Amino acid sequence: MKGRATILHADLDSFFASVEQRDDPSLRGRPVLVGGGVVVAASYEAKAHGIRTPMNHRRALEICPGALTVRPRMEAYSEASRAVFDVFRDTTPLVDPVSIDEAFLEVGGLARLVGEPAAIAATLRARVRAEVGLPITVGVARTKFLAKVASAHAKPDGLLVVPPDSEDAFLHPLPVERMWGVGPATAERLHQRGITTIGDLARVPPRAVAAYLGRHSAYHLHALATGQDPRPVEVGRRRRSMGAQRALGRGPHAPERIDSALAGLVDRVARRMRRSGRRGRTVTLRLRFDDFSRATRSHTLGRPTDRTAALLSTARALLAAAQPLIDARGCTLVGVAVTGFEGGDAIQLELPFAGPDQAALDLALDDVRERFGSAAVQRGTLVGRDPGLVMPTLPD
Repeated sequence: MKGRATILHADLDSFFASVEQRDDPSLRGRPVLVGGGVVVAASYEAKAHGIRTPMNHRRALEICPGALTVRPRMEAYSEASRAVFDVFRDTTPLVDPVSIDEAFLEVGGLARLVGEPAAIAATLRARVRAEVGLPITVGVARTKFLAKVASAHAKPDGLLVVPPDSEDAFLHPLPVERMWGVGPATAERLHQRGITTIGDLARVPPRAVAAYLGRHSAYHLHALATGQDPRPVEVGRRRRSMGAQRALGRGPHAPERIDSALAGLVDRVARRMRRSGRRGRTVTLRLRFDDFSRATRSHTLGRPTDRTAALLSTARALLAAAQPLIDARGCTLVGVAVTGFEGGDAIQLELPFAGPDQAALDLALDDVRERFGSAAVQRGTLVGRDPGLVMPTLPD
């Protein structure tokens, strides 16, 4: 027997662009692009003209000549995100963040105190609009997957409840591209075999799909297509990674500019790691090229660290190894992430015991930036350069 529809997926609408329209009344109702060389967010008025993210800014203006461009304000977006998550956590203690602008909420235990999930979702939407000034869409369903699909279907600024006895009727007519894990390449493989809807996928035995998608993907997608998603709303999960990325715009870019962007990103990530008491082993470099293709390179250290110098040295080595790709294809985005976290107070000392001095310097710089802002102390390589767009992940 199926359970009740008690999971909410709350997703802010065109988050960055909505914050800009909230803060500048002259932008309301008009097509707005957020970004520089690359559009990182677009209002729904801009999306109506066919603008998508990421898209080259020049191309976006060709599609929509009347669009207004604004530079990103990451601190404003982070502040808005924290305010929205305050509303989430005031609604229910069971909040599972997904990103800076979306989360899952479990409200099944609130029926007697507050009301049914649909009523809770409606109240949450009204509070976010009234208290934060932003539109938000909510999907309500029995599973995380269905709730997320429902919220995507209800956008913008909508609410959709999928009752357990209507799941197949809602889900099966939708295109397979709506499923988690189905990108353009996977969709093309499915289309070649006549599988175009989620219902088609549900009717094909997973062992048959495994022949061209692989066993793990085939069984995972079949489970979702048939309503099987046992993942609970998890509270208190610590991030498995910390990262940041910066859009550079279309090049060419001198190696020095990419290196300075990377150094700024590593500074930011290392500071967040120390603030949360995390040390990681694996450093991953992420690159996006002029043709929108991507590449990642990673290296695992012998021991976990939160030291800026060690993380930057590793990231620079990965960048140097990827330089031939950058030379051939151009670079429009650079990012860095750290995974393989360990916590606790035990720290393996370094030889030749130079670590404490570097640790003291890192902590002193962290304190200055916390008190006076992230731009109060900068690397020499960043002086006089555009700080660019640094994308956050989840709200701290």
